[in-house]
Amino acid sequence: MADMPKISFTTLPLATALDLITAGVDKATSLGVPSTITVIDAGGNLVAAHRMDGAALASIETSHSKARTALYFAQPTRDLAGAVQPGAPLFTIDVSVTSPLAFVPGGIPLHGPDGVQIGAVGAGGGSPDQDHEVAVAAAGTVEAR
Repeated sequence: MADMPKISFTTLPLATALDLITAGVDKATSLGVPSTITVIDAGGNLVAAHRMDGAALASIETSHSKARTALYFAQPTRDLAGAVQPGAPLFTIDVSVTSPLAFVPGGIPLHGPDGVQIGAVGAGGGSPDQDHEVAVAAAGTVEAR
């Protein structure tokens, strides 16, 4: 098993979360896809969420679930879909957790400059590939610091 990443329980600042959301909204706008972008800290707590005008109501929950999944598994949700297919190691994980998880593209873990995981961002409202693009764009604002 690969080494698990170090996780910080330092609160992700609101200013950082708002920068992530701005980058995500910019990307979603360029794609023409109204989206919801959710940012959580390393403890899985909501820091900020933004639902663009016209984004589906379900995207509020899906973006949060994608962020949570990326945080819990310390990898993009795009990379996890195979692990929950019939016969795969995590096939029945949905019956063992109380908080919703989402094993579809759109969740990205966030890392500080020291490589420590500081939270995650999730995007919902478009196709899985569009949600992944939005989340990657948002996450890039933290990775660039």
